[in-house]
Amino acid sequence: MRYILLVTILGSLSIYGQTDAELIQEITEYQNGESATFRDPETSILTKEDLAHFEALDYYPVNLTFRVVAKVIRTPDEKPFLMPTTTERLPEYVKYGEAHFEIEGKKLKLNLYKSTVPYDNPEYINYLFLPFTDLTSGDGSYGGGRYVDAWIPEGDSIVIDFNKAYNPYCAYNSKYSCPIPPKENDLLVRIEAGVKDFGSH
Repeated sequence: MRYILLVTILGSLSIYGQTDAELIQEITEYQNGESATFRDPETSILTKEDLAHFEALDYYPVNLTFRVVAKVIRTPDEKPFLMPTTTERLPEYVKYGEAHFEIEGKKLKLNLYKSTVPYDNPEYINYLFLPFTDLTSGDGSYGGGRYVDAWIPEGDSIVIDFNKAYNPYCAYNSKYSCPIPPKENDLLVRIEAGVKDFGSH
């Protein structure tokens, strides 16, 4: 696999408190772990037909340009709403805030959402849902958009790593119901990072 290293000196500390080499290793391990989960019959969401010949998920080359520190603007007075999905299911979310950042000189914004229904796992109490589409959607990445995991930050900034962007389950198996990214989270830039489309599925 080919990686893009966007520093002058390998090993110099990045603004994330890790060297770029360490960040690339962390991202690579994450991606390899996702592929391993898909390969394992006990944890895979793939159909039996796809699992039979699955080897690994296809990712864009790791690019630290797409790991950004965003400014968070909280929006505490938002009203809950029902988010459309690929089925008739309508989960309730509330807009937690906005993440403002730049990629390739373009000022961008994504809404951060929080489920109004508590998760069974207490570790997810601060989990934020970040669904998005971009100019690769349907042209390299899954046409229905992708997701990035995020967590409520202590301060007013948050790291969004698009190298860890993943597809909704329905990109692999039609039996799943997946939230559709709101139009407000359509980025007018090519996010060539994270997982690619899963063929014609």
